[in-house]
Amino acid sequence: MADSPAAEIRIDEALVRALLRDQAPGWAEHPLVLAAEGWDNAIWRLGDDLAVRLPRRTAAADLIRHEQEHLPAIAVRLETERIRVPTPLFCGAPGPRFGWAWSVVPWFEGDSALAQPRAERSVWAARLAAGLRALHRPAAEGFPVNPVRGVPLASRDPDMRAVAAVLSRRDPGLGDALLTLWTAGVNAPAHTGPALWLHGDLHAGNIIVQAGDLGAVVDFGDTTAGDPAYDLGAAWIVFDPVGRAAFRAGLAGAYDDGTWIRARGWAAAMAMILLTRSDDRPDMAALGAETARQLVLPR
Repeated sequence: MADSPAAEIRIDEALVRALLRDQAPGWAEHPLVLAAEGWDNAIWRLGDDLAVRLPRRTAAADLIRHEQEHLPAIAVRLETERIRVPTPLFCGAPGPRFGWAWSVVPWFEGDSALAQPRAERSVWAARLAAGLRALHRPAAEGFPVNPVRGVPLASRDPDMRAVAAVLSRRDPGLGDALLTLWTAGVNAPAHTGPALWLHGDLHAGNIIVQAGDLGAVVDFGDTTAGDPAYDLGAAWIVFDPVGRAAFRAGLAGAYDDGTWIRARGWAAAMAMILLTRSDDRPDMAALGAETARQLVLPR
């Protein structure tokens, strides 16, 4: 079971401040503090209302560029639903100090939805559904290609069966139940329409809650286009039965039964991945366990 990948470059305050002095000197002397460091990116809070977002490994370098290129258009669609996204305010260029693109983005006050009980998320389930209606539009040529997000489930089947085998050695009943849901998704009718824009990593850790309500959706580095079922897995990854009903009601008529079966399959995949690959992230392991419980609840 994997821990978070090691950073390939040490990102400290001195480096971030030097980058700002070189390319965005107007912000260079603002207070700077490390706010978060994930698998792919480091976030440094800059003053009160800004943040610097930098990739910490080569595999994440393109993710920052995808946000720089595509978030402005996505933001326009989501602002109609009062959902904010971290559209870059400044696009830092690769250079001698740091060989990858980086961004200055807005800082959103609030809390990760991971800290909000699922029972309290139903109040904004319909708004998230409306946001996905606005986001899931046909994508023109040139969208970022992602080999694992929004693709046909069958293309991921060998990998997910391997993950299920690992989980089944620990918890045979749960591993078998989640694999059954995944298999149903693989066998459901495939997406045949145009490739639709996707968030690509829609879970509670990437949703910001402000005063109990949905304030922002962040981390669009995995944005791509493809089968909308990938994003719709949020019905189980984010919500409890009440919230899930509200979320699905907000999307009534937009997707057929096959899409929802594939969405449930993707949620099962996410649960299996988080349960087997989050040794150093107890919050993500807990998310995997919660998602699994939602998927195997009695109908």
